[in-house]
Amino acid sequence: MNKKTSTVSAKNGKKLVIVESPAKAKTIQKYLGGSYKVVSSMGHIRDLPTKSFGVNIEKGFKPVFTIIKGKKKLVEDIKKMAKGSKVLLASDLDREGEAIAWHLAQILNLSMNENNRVIFNEITRDVIRKAIENPRKIDINKVNAQLARRILDRIVGYKISPLLWKILKSGLSAGRVQSVALRFICELEEEIKKFVPKEYWRIYGIKNENRIYLSKMNNKKFDPLKLGITREKAEEIIKELKERKFFISDIKEKISKKSPPSPYITSTLQQDAATKLGFSVAKTMKIAQDLYEGVETPDGNVAFITYMRTDSTRVSEEAAKKAKEFIKEKFGDDYTSKGSKRANTKKNANIQDAHEAIRPTYITKTPDEVKDILKGDHWRLYKLIWERFLASQMTPSRYKVKTIQISSDDGKYIFVVEKSERIFEGFEAVYRISNASDTFGFEGFEKGGVFKFDEFKSEQKFTEPPTRYTEASLVRKLEKEGIGRPSTYATIINTLFERKYVIRRKRFLVPTFIGFLVNEFLIKNFPKIVESKFTAIMEDELDEVENGKKSWKEVLEEFYKEFEKDFSEISQKISSGKYDLEFVTDMECENCKVPMKLKFGRFGSYLKCDSCGKTLSTKNEENFYIEKDILHVKEAIEAFKEEELDEKCPKCGASLVVRKGKYGKFIGCSRYPACDYTRPIVEYARGNCPKCGGKVQIKRSQKGKTYYICENNLEKKECDFISWYE
Repeated sequence: MNKKTSTVSAKNGKKLVIVESPAKAKTIQKYLGGSYKVVSSMGHIRDLPTKSFGVNIEKGFKPVFTIIKGKKKLVEDIKKMAKGSKVLLASDLDREGEAIAWHLAQILNLSMNENNRVIFNEITRDVIRKAIENPRKIDINKVNAQLARRILDRIVGYKISPLLWKILKSGLSAGRVQSVALRFICELEEEIKKFVPKEYWRIYGIKNENRIYLSKMNNKKFDPLKLGITREKAEEIIKELKERKFFISDIKEKISKKSPPSPYITSTLQQDAATKLGFSVAKTMKIAQDLYEGVETPDGNVAFITYMRTDSTRVSEEAAKKAKEFIKEKFGDDYTSKGSKRANTKKNANIQDAHEAIRPTYITKTPDEVKDILKGDHWRLYKLIWERFLASQMTPSRYKVKTIQISSDDGKYIFVVEKSERIFEGFEAVYRISNASDTFGFEGFEKGGVFKFDEFKSEQKFTEPPTRYTEASLVRKLEKEGIGRPSTYATIINTLFERKYVIRRKRFLVPTFIGFLVNEFLIKNFPKIVESKFTAIMEDELDEVENGKKSWKEVLEEFYKEFEKDFSEISQKISSGKYDLEFVTDMECENCKVPMKLKFGRFGSYLKCDSCGKTLSTKNEENFYIEKDILHVKEAIEAFKEEELDEKCPKCGASLVVRKGKYGKFIGCSRYPACDYTRPIVEYARGNCPKCGGKVQIKRSQKGKTYYICENNLEKKECDFISWYE
């Protein structure tokens, strides 16, 4: 990127601080006072154009930036305020924030050699003033990493989307990282569809209403699934158990520690907020951003947490010290962690910067204290963050664990029971993770003593299919595979919803039929794009750009070389008419008794017999699924059978059917989309036209509102009666 050399001097001593959001500006203004003017850029001010590609590949992937629609006046206002002022760019400290700062510097003609970039991890008086006093240069490597990601995403979206329009239907789009997430969801759905449950029976003894499961049989682990334990076999074993005497063959006791959790990073906060509070990933990030930028209080805007897009568990020495002082005062010395916590920055090579974990800005602002200030969901999320951080600075909880082994007199059968008693709460005084009881329930037993079961029972169990992804578990999967970064998890999931590739069924993510089709198209034609390993490598290369180890152009050149090869091949096939996306289905042609194929036309999907040409429209597509390379459609379509009329299509002679569309029921050809004949179903009101006595039809507007119109108004225009009221 070109580095401008001109600079803006502070002739009049005024200082202009530019941030992204009004809330952030308001909070910072309070701490800086009247000698500073803090304004908001309302996010990005420039981007690639929306109606053109905006990247000149032949000229080294040179981007063309334009002012974002609706922001020209804002940009002009910022330019006026910057004239003659010392400008400080205080956007967020991640790649997006650095890119916003760079674009502002370009617009305002600031020097890349000037120390005009201000970064901070939390918005408190001391931190903000220290940051303002110690500006640095814009980190061009970080800017280039963001630019490379933006251009990669533009190439994939702008090139592949038109192919989807031609093959499937208009309005579809493909995204580089989102497509991998879609593949995860689709592949899991196929596993679920293919799953066949297996029956097995577990065996247990009962003592004082406690279940004790059979652990070993014939000195081998008793695994009822692997051993194929049926009901009959379970009954045989229980019969043998009743004939035997049992004794306590071993008792072991140990002290076990549970370590406190690390403070939240973006992904773990998103996961916990989903499972514990029922928040979507997008909702979590929106509330966290509010808490970071500042919430209106009686004392003005106050920021409650540190920066929320982070993958580091590092905690500043000062924050850790204050937390430990608070713990010592409230709980005592035994609850206070003595050592410093090791951050995960070395463990995970993908971590961006030495960011801090997500924590409260003021540990003394307890959830109880701020309950009247932070309302509803903001308070609930703050409470989660506060408790997790405080727990991370506390000592481990301790448990006494007793394991009792109960053997039959001949040694053939062994039962094992383990009970835990919490003997010291430690961090669980704040952040409970175990439901262990404080008493054993198995007291007074000694090694070698007789043990009498109250009874023996068996229970029928079935293996269960894989569980669909929730937003929380999808974030966990993306993080595990090295795909995406803290700033992108929410966007990835939101995009899948916006494109209608995925729907939420209860809290689970289910691919739609169109999502499944897009996934199949990408796997067949752009396998690298939807390969998790390849996408993770791309993320690592972007990290290398940020760290100055690799050129952003080099990353793009390597990617584009292989991508262009796949793109040219599929484009030529589509242009020459040699590419036709189709799937063999389980629906047989009534005439030929051969499998029909799912094909795509300008009106969407339909079924066609290659032998006789018969076509059928598709319905209930969300319940189509692939199994053993066959697209199963029959059950879903037959569940939505249309009412067939005793009338032929005047256009092609096929049967007419009653269909339901956006504006209600209508009559159409059964050969749709091959034949597009339709006509409305006429509904009449109870009375006649008050003006001419003719029949009054019931119609619906484009917005779905019912209105009434005289038939003579529609046909002969002899009457002008029309009314919204019956």
